[in-house]
Amino acid sequence: MRRHHLAGVGIGPFNLSLAALADGVDGLDAVFFDARPEFRWHPGLLVEGATLQVPFLADLVTLVDPTNPFSFLNYLRDRGRLLPFYFAERFHPLRAEYDDYGRWAAARLPSCRFGHEVTGLRWAGDAFELTIAGAEPVLADHVVLGVGSVPSVPEPLRGLVADPGVLALHSADYLTRRDELLAAGSVTVVGSGQSGAEVVLDLLRSRSTVDGLRWLARTPAFAPMEYSKLGLEQFTPDYTAYFHGLPEAVRDRLLPTQWQLYKGIDAETIGAIHDELYRRSITGPPGAVLTPGVEVVSASTADGEIELGVRHAQQGRDATVRTAAVVAATGYAEAPAGPLLAGLGDAVRRDRKGRLEVGADYRVALDVPGSLFVQNAERHTHGPGAPDLGLGAWRAAVILNAVCGKTVHELPDRTAFTTFGLEDK
Repeated sequence: MRRHHLAGVGIGPFNLSLAALADGVDGLDAVFFDARPEFRWHPGLLVEGATLQVPFLADLVTLVDPTNPFSFLNYLRDRGRLLPFYFAERFHPLRAEYDDYGRWAAARLPSCRFGHEVTGLRWAGDAFELTIAGAEPVLADHVVLGVGSVPSVPEPLRGLVADPGVLALHSADYLTRRDELLAAGSVTVVGSGQSGAEVVLDLLRSRSTVDGLRWLARTPAFAPMEYSKLGLEQFTPDYTAYFHGLPEAVRDRLLPTQWQLYKGIDAETIGAIHDELYRRSITGPPGAVLTPGVEVVSASTADGEIELGVRHAQQGRDATVRTAAVVAATGYAEAPAGPLLAGLGDAVRRDRKGRLEVGADYRVALDVPGSLFVQNAERHTHGPGAPDLGLGAWRAAVILNAVCGKTVHELPDRTAFTTFGLEDK
């Protein structure tokens, strides 16, 4: 049975970052597995013209090692696009561009094994044993879970989204059913985040008429993402360390109040939506309805249409919305790791809510001597930066240093001008 120093489960942007930073490290035997045939990054949301919400510097490696050959700039150079990128003066890459960049990097990393589904994980006495569908199991001294996220659908909409006969879908599948949505008599988009805004903007630009287009959101406003320079310091390792040091109950109270850090809309998209509505208003009201402060509390079908029961929290009023189609732009949840971790049983320590106990170095607390790390499964312990691409390279470097037991990548002690909390005297 082949034994590796490090095995990664899942090859999304975060484990791909770890693979890139680990590539070429002397004496480190690393391997990464993914069930999919190739790297893909939210393929159903690669709407034409949509950009990342982070700068190109938040690639797989640059914020830790700008000289690394897997940087976004080196990808552009290899593709013969470095000068066009320079003249385009783009700080935020296109989503489709980032997707292509990930495939470019994955194809050049010999440690990445696509088409290999890890189905089980157990402690085999002195190493982890990973069961792989259709292949021999492997052993690993250290394991990093980067299994990503899955579409989150609110309970009232789950039945409709699961019904193939109803034009109701999560925004993750938007492009696969876009033609149907453009032809539908009416469309209701639910959700106030960036993906909801991008779907609304694309429908505004592409539908022959926007009569019947409705945008509903629970948030009290269609609000911009926090993008002030000091505000963004909540996405620094300094803030992550501060958040991790807070009591569990305080973290749980704090996280929902920080929604504009990771659920807001970038100002450019908000502006583009307003511009499109303004353009369409020249010949009369555009016909689209945008209503924040509304929660969908029920959903059913009647007479070939979808009926949504909605409640306006501030008014305390209920209403029914009839629509031909629904797009649930309701975000993502951490992919459940329970089935994969079942083989470790009670050795996995959990908090009072059943969540993984995750240390400052992203190591899961275990009652066996092996080291199990997680990427983007620790928002409850590390704060709103957990799913942010800008912290991906830093987290990967922290994990890599821990795996190697030495400083492979030097990381600065201070990363923010803000001092979070009172310092010990």
